[in-house]
Amino acid sequence: MTEYDPKRDLELIRSIAASPMAVWRCWTEPDLIKQWFCPAPYRVTHAEVDPTPGGIFLTVMQDPEGTDFDAEPGCVLAADPGKLFSFTDALGPGYRPRGSGFMTAIVSLEAIDTGTRYTARVLHASPEDRQKHIDMGFHEGWGIAADQLAAVAAGLKD
Repeated sequence: MTEYDPKRDLELIRSIAASPMAVWRCWTEPDLIKQWFCPAPYRVTHAEVDPTPGGIFLTVMQDPEGTDFDAEPGCVLAADPGKLFSFTDALGPGYRPRGSGFMTAIVSLEAIDTGTRYTARVLHASPEDRQKHIDMGFHEGWGIAADQLAAVAAGLKD
């Protein structure tokens, strides 16, 4: 995993009572992503994932009023089943530059006695982008989503 830079990065660490493969499935199967990826009452209306480097990562989120967000596809950077999943919005599928980007996410999964040590690290280009993500509700939103992911993963078999 990339070294943590407290001036530009954000991080969420949790213990999840599910196997690393169950958590992996939650990140890489569109039907599962729709169940947890954004805090209710927001919802994911469409998800596409090709969990291979260069593959698509797309989640279309919708607010309670019906407005869609994040409808541009991102790019999977790394995919090691049950261990690591990384994607960015700076590139589109096939590593095509998009001309803009806000973040790169690196999700690390480590087997522990109680299930999975879940680390979501989000990298930003600048301290200002990091602050923008905080102002958007990173800690609360990603925390709620992690709780929702844990609930979905707990009901899965590997």
